[in-house]
Amino acid sequence: MHDTRLHVEALKFGYTRDRLLFDGFDLRLRTGELKAVVGPSGSGKSTLFELILGHVKPQAGTIRVARVSQVFQDPYSSFHPSYTLLDQIRDVASLEGIEDYLEQMELDAALLRKWPHELSGGQLQRASIVRSMLMHPELLLLDEPTSALDNVTQLQVMQMLMRHLDRMAILLITHDSNLARWCADEIIDITSESAHLV
Repeated sequence: MHDTRLHVEALKFGYTRDRLLFDGFDLRLRTGELKAVVGPSGSGKSTLFELILGHVKPQAGTIRVARVSQVFQDPYSSFHPSYTLLDQIRDVASLEGIEDYLEQMELDAALLRKWPHELSGGQLQRASIVRSMLMHPELLLLDEPTSALDNVTQLQVMQMLMRHLDRMAILLITHDSNLARWCADEIIDITSESAHLV
C-alpha cells in the first residue's frame, strides 16, 4: 500500500547458525503508526534497526523501507567530534524550519555552532532529534531517544514527535515499559527465542 513505510516479511537472521534472533519475523508499519520494540539486552532490538537500515543483510526474507532517519541511543556517538553541530546538520538536511524545531526542543540556536563535547548529553540528544526531523523521514527509527532526558523533557519530546505522525511512521526501541504502553499502537516483545506482539 502507498502509506506503508516499513514492510518486513519472513525475516531470518542470526549471528551464529545455532542461535537465530529472527526466524519468520513479520512487521508492517504505516503512516500514522508508532510501534515499540522491547526486550532484554542481546535479544536483537538494535540488530533489527541495523537490518532495516541495510547495514547487515538478512539470511532470508525481505525488508522494504521508505525514506528513513534514525536517532541513536548515545548522542555523542552520532556526531563527529571535530565539526560543529550546524555543519553536521547542514551536511545531511536542509535547514528550512530549523528554528521551529529548536523552539520545540527548547534549544538555543547558538548551541548548534558548538562542538559536540561542549553540549550536555540531553542537549546533544535533542539536537540529534532536530537533525533527524529536518531530514523529513517517512520512517523514523528511535533507539532509546529520551534516555538522556529528564521525565518532563522526555514527555515533551515524545509529544512533539507524535504530532508528526500524519506524515511518517515511528519505530521505537525502549526499555521503558511505561513509555511504550503510553505512546505505542503496538508493542513488539523481542526475546532470544521469538518476537511477538504484546
